[in-house]
Amino acid sequence: MPDRKLRILVAKPGLDGHDRGAKVIARALRDAGMEVIYTGLHQTPDMIVSAAIQEDVDAIGMSIMSGAHMTLFPAVVDLLRTRKATDIQVFGGGIVPDEDIPKLKAAGVAEIFTPGSSTQDIISWIRGHISARA
Repeated sequence: MPDRKLRILVAKPGLDGHDRGAKVIARALRDAGMEVIYTGLHQTPDMIVSAAIQEDVDAIGMSIMSGAHMTLFPAVVDLLRTRKATDIQVFGGGIVPDEDIPKLKAAGVAEIFTPGSSTQDIISWIRGHISARA
């Protein structure tokens, strides 16, 4: 039986309405052979985690442009812990100051991609760090 395709949930949390980047990433991941679930705009951390568990994804990719990254990323990671779904990794991108990246990684975020990261960089990172869950 061939390996299952990676399943990635692309989420746009909070009140941020800028979703072009999230849609570009979702399409690039799909074109790279991954299954992608895009949640749409204005998702709460609870909605994101519930969708990730329901969809049996391997990772959650969040796009945050609103400046709420220090609240939203940790909230999603904490909810995954609470719901015993720590095998779902969280990565993301957007407007995240360099000094906040180590704090987010310490909180459990696997990787942060800043403006200028190519879709190929993101795809390569996913292929090197995310495995399909059993």
